[in-house]
Amino acid sequence: MASRTIVLAHGAGAGMDSPFMNSIASGLVERGERVARFEFPYMNERRIDGGRKPPNTSATLMDCWREAIKLLGPADRLVIGGKSLGGRIASLVADETNVAGLLCLGYPFHPPGQPERIRTQHLTDLATPTLIVQGERDPFGNQGEVDGYDLSNSIRIVWLSDGDHSFKPRKKSGHTEPENLDKAIHSISTFVERLF
Repeated sequence: MASRTIVLAHGAGAGMDSPFMNSIASGLVERGERVARFEFPYMNERRIDGGRKPPNTSATLMDCWREAIKLLGPADRLVIGGKSLGGRIASLVADETNVAGLLCLGYPFHPPGQPERIRTQHLTDLATPTLIVQGERDPFGNQGEVDGYDLSNSIRIVWLSDGDHSFKPRKKSGHTEPENLDKAIHSISTFVERLF
């Protein structure tokens, strides 16, 4: 039987080797997890020409996830997800691909400043075991907002103290970014361990 693998995709604005993605991936590897990362086509194009290409269509991004799952599978040995956009798109294909679990790091529940434009319809009946790690004051969905959403019972949310979209707390909070990243990594590791 193949070893399990955590597959992570990046957020809309920074690639798979951003400091955030590197911290999460290296922390998981230090805990004995196998981690694979990939980039969506628009991010590859940004690297080549240095431009600011917008993300590909959702359909294209979903196809990228399907291909990654096919290449890295078997699906039942994979936990898929990622930062913001990467996790949201993974959530759209998780059930159909029969992966073992879904991991969302800073889920974009709504655009910043537009809490009325929630993107949670597909999360109400999501069957895949899911962990969302979210900063308490994430502008894409803070704790006060998200606690009121109708989400599937398969979703567990871990809140990071005073964290923003990248889990950074304010200095005055008394919490630190390394503490929040450590809690995120520990929560992910525990979640994955329980799946297998």
